[in-house]
Amino acid sequence: MGKPIIFFIGKPGSGKGTQAKLLSDVTGWPVVGTSGGMRELVAAGAAAGHKIRETMDAGLLMPYWIASYIYLKILFGIREDGNVIFDGTSRTLPEAEIVSESLAWLGRPFHIFYLHVPDEEVHNRINLRREKEARKDDHMVHKRLEEYYASTEAAVDLYRKAGVLTEINGHRPPEVIAAEVKSILKL
Repeated sequence: MGKPIIFFIGKPGSGKGTQAKLLSDVTGWPVVGTSGGMRELVAAGAAAGHKIRETMDAGLLMPYWIASYIYLKILFGIREDGNVIFDGTSRTLPEAEIVSESLAWLGRPFHIFYLHVPDEEVHNRINLRREKEARKDDHMVHKRLEEYYASTEAAVDLYRKAGVLTEINGHRPPEVIAAEVKSILKL
């Protein structure tokens, strides 16, 4: 059995990207995400690029089939002995089902880290990030949280029931969370 594929999921601003980078720094595993693949489609002038950009700027989740297409493209490009860290991938129930089915089909173990933070902390973090990075979707924090509650909670429940989810208190210093992740992965 190969190395586990790692996923970080949670609310916007929960620290998924930070934890993915910290784990990558320790393991050397690349960090990828469906949003990066979507930005590539926009930059390449793909037929759906305008609609993808419009949806991303509005802070909305993509239809599951776009996110799943990009996820599968990344997954099938991983070497058999390689590994990857997915940042914010599989945010809806259909995406979570595709993740579970595709990795079972490949015989690849996987681990989902769910970073839980209160909504108030999400607002604080995104306000800070907006000042530093000026991400277009950060102005839509209320809409992004609505999308999370409407779509992502069902994916979290699926992973919880499947026994592949580890819930982590994301309302702590990043280094403390990273140490917990490394301990769980026995790194």
